[in-house]
Amino acid sequence: MALRLMMKPPLSSSKGLLFFYLVVLFSCSQSINAQTNQTNATTDPSEVRALISIFQQWDLQAPDTWNISGEPCSGTALTTSFSEFEDPSNNPAIRCDCSFNASTVCHITSLRVFGLDKRGVIPEEILELPYLDFLKIDKNFFSGPLPAFIGNLSKLGLLSIAQNNFSGPIPKEIGNLKKLYLLYINSCGLSGEIPSSFANLKEMRIVWASDNAFTGKIPDFVGNWTKLTQLRFEGNSFEGPIPSSFSNLTSLNSLRIGDIYNGSSSSLDFVRNLKNLTDLVLRNVLLTGNLPSYIMELQSLQKLDLSFNNLTGQIPSTLFNMNSLIYLFLGNNSLSGSVPSQKSETLQTIDLSYNFLSGNLPSWVNSRLQLNFVANNFTLNSSNIRVLPGLECLQRSFPCFRNAPRYANFSLNCGGPAIIPDGIQFEAENRTLGPAKFNVTSTQKWAVSNAGLFADRQNQQFVENNGGQVRSTNTPELYETSRLSPGSLRYYGLGLENGLYTVRLFFAETGFPERTSGSWRSLARRVFDVYIQGARRLRDFDISKEAGGVQRAISRNFTTNVTENHLEIHLFWAGKGTSGTPEDGYYGPSISAISVVPNFIPTVSGIPPSNPKEKNYTALIAGVTVPVVALALILIFAIIYVKRKKEDDDEEVLLGISPRPNTFTYSELKAATEDFSPSNKLGEGGFGPVYKGTLSDGRVVAVKQLSVASNQGKDQFVAEIATISAVQHRNLVKLLGCCIGGNRRLLVYEYLVNKSLDQALWGKEDLHLDWPTRFNICLSTARGLAYLHEESMPRIVHRDVKASNILLDAVLCPKISDFGLAKLYDDKKTHITTRAAGTIGYLAPEYAMRGHLTEKVDVFGFGVLALEIISGRPNSYNSVENDRIYLLEWAWTLHENNQLLSLLDPKLVEFDEDEALRMIRVALLCIQASPSMRPPMSRVVGMLAGDIEVTNVTTKPSYITDWDFKDVTGTFMDESQTSIPSDHSGSDIKSKNKIISDADDQPVPSPVNISGFRESFGEGR
Repeated sequence: MALRLMMKPPLSSSKGLLFFYLVVLFSCSQSINAQTNQTNATTDPSEVRALISIFQQWDLQAPDTWNISGEPCSGTALTTSFSEFEDPSNNPAIRCDCSFNASTVCHITSLRVFGLDKRGVIPEEILELPYLDFLKIDKNFFSGPLPAFIGNLSKLGLLSIAQNNFSGPIPKEIGNLKKLYLLYINSCGLSGEIPSSFANLKEMRIVWASDNAFTGKIPDFVGNWTKLTQLRFEGNSFEGPIPSSFSNLTSLNSLRIGDIYNGSSSSLDFVRNLKNLTDLVLRNVLLTGNLPSYIMELQSLQKLDLSFNNLTGQIPSTLFNMNSLIYLFLGNNSLSGSVPSQKSETLQTIDLSYNFLSGNLPSWVNSRLQLNFVANNFTLNSSNIRVLPGLECLQRSFPCFRNAPRYANFSLNCGGPAIIPDGIQFEAENRTLGPAKFNVTSTQKWAVSNAGLFADRQNQQFVENNGGQVRSTNTPELYETSRLSPGSLRYYGLGLENGLYTVRLFFAETGFPERTSGSWRSLARRVFDVYIQGARRLRDFDISKEAGGVQRAISRNFTTNVTENHLEIHLFWAGKGTSGTPEDGYYGPSISAISVVPNFIPTVSGIPPSNPKEKNYTALIAGVTVPVVALALILIFAIIYVKRKKEDDDEEVLLGISPRPNTFTYSELKAATEDFSPSNKLGEGGFGPVYKGTLSDGRVVAVKQLSVASNQGKDQFVAEIATISAVQHRNLVKLLGCCIGGNRRLLVYEYLVNKSLDQALWGKEDLHLDWPTRFNICLSTARGLAYLHEESMPRIVHRDVKASNILLDAVLCPKISDFGLAKLYDDKKTHITTRAAGTIGYLAPEYAMRGHLTEKVDVFGFGVLALEIISGRPNSYNSVENDRIYLLEWAWTLHENNQLLSLLDPKLVEFDEDEALRMIRVALLCIQASPSMRPPMSRVVGMLAGDIEVTNVTTKPSYITDWDFKDVTGTFMDESQTSIPSDHSGSDIKSKNKIISDADDQPVPSPVNISGFRESFGEGR
């Protein structure tokens, strides 16, 4: 924390006081140095050597204001001004005392290396600075254990090592520093219990020890640090209770303890004597009992936070009349009774949410105050509702539309305006929130509530704008804003029809630097919990960790049950992570968007209620016009009934799909494809031909005409539309619409001009697939599959991952095509089929042999595909030596002989060796025989991108050693089709010939009956 003299608002006085103490204590310790500008004084030579060694180890250079190579104790090192010593331009800095030996010898008394991102450990040479009384090395990247020898610096009064990367416990030797008056160890990585030797530290005035992993009970001896003015123990893992000895700390002006989960409960009895407090935070610390009336005796108190405890009884009226109090947080307790009828003018922010308060709201309630009274049992009148609109919907019973639901979904762009990504409407959620504030939409469809104040942060900002820099998503507009909260952020769905829903939460960490940057700022951690309907669904959720880095999109899906017509999503900061990195007061939950959709067909209208004042006029108009309109409709329907009957039946099947896909008329598509002219035919697959078409608006599309002779009926067609419509990703071919006309079934896709990957790799297309392009194709395909497996709703197994199902757009960005063979599967279940559908050579062994289908089947296919991209050859190829015919076998041979780079396509004149090796090793992991040994696609993405280490490959797949590779042309070719056309939307291929034209090129496991084996691949390409 930079110590700067500047004007602060009342609640930042802790820093002002800290600065004051430092100035006084520092000045006192240096007052004997008034005659420092002695020209004959020199620095102790042993200290010069030690300082030079320390600076060399930390790769430091002294500023121009003093000369380390000549006389260190010169220039600003002799200043008596604390502000000059702390000046940012004077960094690193030392301070000297030259009063020794008749002012002929100087000793170094202060060392400051602040915010320079220096690495390494604290070197033992620091012991050669025995007069050191000030050591400040905050905001660097120092690591390793905190050395015990620091306890030998007996003169040390200030030790400030916050925001570093240390590890291990606090050395008990620190307790030897009996002159220590300031200990600043926030966010420095230490853990374990506070040593008993700290009982010796009777001079302590300021202790900040938050955001670490300290355990055990808070020691009783802390109550003997009677000179203490500031104590912070937030964000650790302490056990209760808070020691009653704290009543001795009568000099305290700031006490912050947070997040005690285990141990005994605490009472507030110890607070009675702490009459100098201005800042009292005891949040989530197992407090019980009543709110004592003697709190009013704390006449300097400005902020009181006792939220998330189990306090009972009524609120003392004297609490609301304290003339100093500005912020009051009592939410999430068990308080009862009414709200005090009077309030001081200074009290501006009040959180009483989630208690059992009742009665009428007092007359002082007005819209200029920050008030959160959500989830109580208040009796509200029309005046209250005007001042706090929507509060009637957010009482404990959530009465709005109770037993009379009106809605079945809602989607919010958190902190941002209304947007329509991929045709889905996300409502604006950008009204102002504050430390105690709630908003209910005018339609009473949803609401949001916040409780908490960002500590030590001047700008209380509850929305973050990231400028659209988020990656790994095809809907970056969803992540342009994020809603922030310092403590508790809740979203509510109101008036929902009861049933099962899918809740999808969208996240991206946009406020922190990458963790690999090596800066102290990269130590920042945003950690919070997610509750849905009161059940914790994510614990210690870290966005950047889960997403594989900052500025990366990630979403999480949850199934939840709505039983009382309302839904609650709660994002809660439990003190974990960091709170002062990369800047003060930067912590708490963050969310970019929310989508809630039903897992059933809704029966509600979804239409907001009408304005009551308009109802009478509406009824009058309806009474006059309905008979006339009814008669007209009868005549109209009589005329068109026969004509539209069949079309209505076809259209009816689309009603259950949300969002409803765009529809085309058959005549429109017929014109676009020139009556499905053979000249526009792109190819033909198992479900029918694909044609290139040009719509009337000039768009070029691919029209998939499903064959009537196929087994795909109307229901299957609708299922396919629903599946494809539900998944939208930049690396998936986009469905533009469909057509149902009588027995005709057509799907309309985007058209990909560069055809399929197999044509680019092995065909006659003149495409330049250099190494960056190939690597991007592989990584982007992996991202598309990861989306299908883990993010899309419903989750999807493609089942036929291969080069001909990867299409390339104008800039060679890959898109996965052909979901016609994909099967949906439920969470935590697998799908067993008696007939495998896929392509020989890409099929995982467990799927080909037993029909066992999980997402790991796609992982296997991806591994084969990755090897094809690297090598530039198909998975089996007869025009090479016998030991290289089968790509998988050849790749493993090269791996065993440490010759992996020999696998690369000879056409690649340049390549990135690290990327190539990483890609090959990931591919070998993907083609492991056991599904459990194959990584999930999200981990594949992380390994390819270099965000996580590639797991070592040690086991050669059993199918390579067990299978008997031999020519079975005589048996297999007689029963198999030699070429099966590809069914993809972007290829202009007129011929049905495939690059791999002969089925006998494929490896066949010898124990399997050939005809049965052929049948298992019968759906093929």
